[in-house]
Amino acid sequence: MGRDSVEIGARPTPVALRPEDSAILVVDMQNDFASSGGMFDRAGIDVRSIQEIVPRTARVLDASRSAGMMVVYLKMGLRPDLSDAAPDSPTWLKHVPLHAGADVEAPDGTPSRILIRDTWNTEIIETLTPHAGDLVLYKHRYSGFYETSLHGELRNRGMRTLLFVGATTSVCVESTVRDVMFRDYHCLVLEDCVAEPTAADAPRSNHEASLTVLELLFASITDSAAVLEALADLPSAARTG
Repeated sequence: MGRDSVEIGARPTPVALRPEDSAILVVDMQNDFASSGGMFDRAGIDVRSIQEIVPRTARVLDASRSAGMMVVYLKMGLRPDLSDAAPDSPTWLKHVPLHAGADVEAPDGTPSRILIRDTWNTEIIETLTPHAGDLVLYKHRYSGFYETSLHGELRNRGMRTLLFVGATTSVCVESTVRDVMFRDYHCLVLEDCVAEPTAADAPRSNHEASLTVLELLFASITDSAAVLEALADLPSAARTG
C-alpha cells in the first residue's frame, strides 16, 4: 500500500483503500423508506431496522468526507408525470401496491407525493442531509446505474473502490452492487450500515442472505468500526483531502 492507503478489515480478505479513488454510495436513505409517513411506513412496513443504521452511517460519512472521499447519494424517485415509470413495467407494477405517485400530506402538513422527485417523500432524511460537494442523483429503477449518469461521474473522478451503505440490502443495495461489479469497480458493503425490513423475523433474513451472496461473488463485507479505524490511520494530509 502507498503512503495514503489504508487496509480495511473485511471478508473474505482485507481491502486496500485510497481515498482519492474511493467513493461511498448512500443508497435510498430517504423519507419514503426511513421515515414515519413515508411510503414504507404507510404500507405497514417496519422501518425501525433502517432507522437503526442512521447513527453509524452518519459517523462513516463524516469520516469519509474528512478523508477526502467522494460521497454519492442515490434517491429512488419518479418524474411527476411518471414518464420514467413505464406503466406496464415490472418495476412500476411492484410499486403500485405501495401507492407510488399518490398525493399525500408530509408530516409538516405540506403536499407531497409518494416516490416522486423533489418532494418531501424523496428527500434524504435530515440526519444524513448531503453536504456541499456531495453528488446527489435520482434513479428510477433499483440499480443506481440504470439510465443514470453515475458510471460517468465515477469514471470522470477516477473512482475504483466503492463503499455501500443504505437500504434496502436485498433490493436496491444488492442491485447496485451487482451492476457496478460488472463495470469492474471493487465493492465494500458495510453490513451494519445496510438494512432490510423484508423477512427480518424469518429464520434467515433477506439481509443475511444478500450479504452471503455478495461476499461470495460480488463484494467484500466489512462494518463501520473497521472503516472508521482504517480512516483514522490515514496521514493528516490525506484525511483533510
